[in-house]
Amino acid sequence: MTEQSLKAETRNGKLLRETILGGQDGLVNVLGVVLGVAAATTEQRIIIVSGLAATFAESISMGAVAYTSTKAAHDFYKSMLQREEQEIEKVPRLEKDEIRTIFAKKGFKGKMLSDIVKRITSDKKIWLETMMAEELRLFPDEYEHPLKSGIVVGLSSVVGSFIPLLPFFFVTGIPAMGVAVVISSLFLFVGGSIKAKLTIGDWQRSGTEMLLIGMTAALVGFAIGKMLGISS
Repeated sequence: MTEQSLKAETRNGKLLRETILGGQDGLVNVLGVVLGVAAATTEQRIIIVSGLAATFAESISMGAVAYTSTKAAHDFYKSMLQREEQEIEKVPRLEKDEIRTIFAKKGFKGKMLSDIVKRITSDKKIWLETMMAEELRLFPDEYEHPLKSGIVVGLSSVVGSFIPLLPFFFVTGIPAMGVAVVISSLFLFVGGSIKAKLTIGDWQRSGTEMLLIGMTAALVGFAIGKMLGISS
């Protein structure tokens, strides 16, 4: 795999992770809200308005958090990059020793180890990238576009939020609640399974865990709605 294709795959994986994150969070939160309100009142307008309010409040919050956290990580990466640049300029011998130690731990030794150290430290760009990745475990592709991350997570949250809300536009009462639970369960399980495929883990277990989290939120929302029910 070429460097360009690897970077593209990393970007695509990050985009998919952010999409799943936003979608799942929006779905779980709004599912709990609409079931809670639907358990408290049969007034369809109130249920829909409550769901829409939760949808946009949640999505804006998720998008803002994704933007600020990614931006903070990006700023931290830049500060560490500048620090490593300065250390390479001021104490190159120590930095060469660190490169040697890193690759010695990987099993290289003798002439091969010396050749690797010489090759890496002969190019300051490669040297710096190696220090960032191997010593600090920091990778620029993860934090390159804070605004894009915020938009992706926010929009995904909107889409996910509408999944449990849509049935209430067409039916009311128990049927709407039943449809919302069924389709939400399906999306949660699929989302959790996809997330496992992108990382490490069993897709069935991950899907089931996400499903249980969503249904727990739904049950809590429903129970609160029942306890605080109002007359329609």
